[in-house]
Amino acid sequence: MNEEYIVVDGHKIRRTRPADAPAEEEEKAPSRPQGPTVEPANAHSHIRLVIGVVSGKGGVGKSLVTALSAVSMQRRGYRTAILDADITGPSIPKMFGLTRGGGADAASETEILPGETADGIRIMSLNLLMPNETDPVIWRGPVIAGVVKQFWTDVRWGDIDVMFVDMPPGTGDVPLTVFQSLPVDGIIVVSTPQELVSMIVEKAINMADMMEIPVLGLVENMSWMRCPHCGEPIFPFGDREHDAGAIRRGIDVVGRLPMDPSFAAVMDRGEAESLETEDLEPLIGKIADLISERADKAERGSGVEVEA
Repeated sequence: MNEEYIVVDGHKIRRTRPADAPAEEEEKAPSRPQGPTVEPANAHSHIRLVIGVVSGKGGVGKSLVTALSAVSMQRRGYRTAILDADITGPSIPKMFGLTRGGGADAASETEILPGETADGIRIMSLNLLMPNETDPVIWRGPVIAGVVKQFWTDVRWGDIDVMFVDMPPGTGDVPLTVFQSLPVDGIIVVSTPQELVSMIVEKAINMADMMEIPVLGLVENMSWMRCPHCGEPIFPFGDREHDAGAIRRGIDVVGRLPMDPSFAAVMDRGEAESLETEDLEPLIGKIADLISERADKAERGSGVEVEA
């Protein structure tokens, strides 16, 4: 194997590829059951649950759902983290008011400390390492995938109950890397109420099926809005079931977020932790149940009796 390094603001980003591999080598994506190697987490990390946030299409609100989910879990008392896997379009730091650094720093020559929000959510994003947040990331797929792996293996996450992985759109290098290299326990699929988007989002669901990753549910963003005069809900895209494909496949709809201008304003100000919404309660409850089930299994495995 050849190891090459790219230095980003003093941090070494490792690029590894076979010595005889051509620069533009293409691979057929193997499915998860064919024995992909799950990368071990950093030695100083203990992460109980890993949840991917995906969609087949950009602009549907994955980062919004990631941020709201993380804030809700942190408020419930769970130690929460976000791995921003959208390397070329990271928006998570901006939503939480974190600028370059944001607490992220080198712990040693081979380890990085994540950034941390005011309420204690740990975050790692390439924008925390870039000299300027508007600098473009013009890297090829293998380098980007390698950075995502390093955010898992080289970052000292510490003790985390649930980590959300904010994915880029589509079914390319990064989702494949995350599904194969991280121990993903389930994914949240984000959509908007349009037939075109629903068709493309189903590609992400199909990819999860191929990789044998459980789908925790579908969140429909921009699903409705509240009338400013009477307060009744309005469905600007129509109130028919745009998520019929997911329902047909037995996937739960675990949240319908409104088209609310205050969401964008709060995120632009970097105040994601000030937002409160009950629209994701079914999703948050499901994730909390998964953490409890995981804890129960661990206790049973250790021989400790769990009270009914």
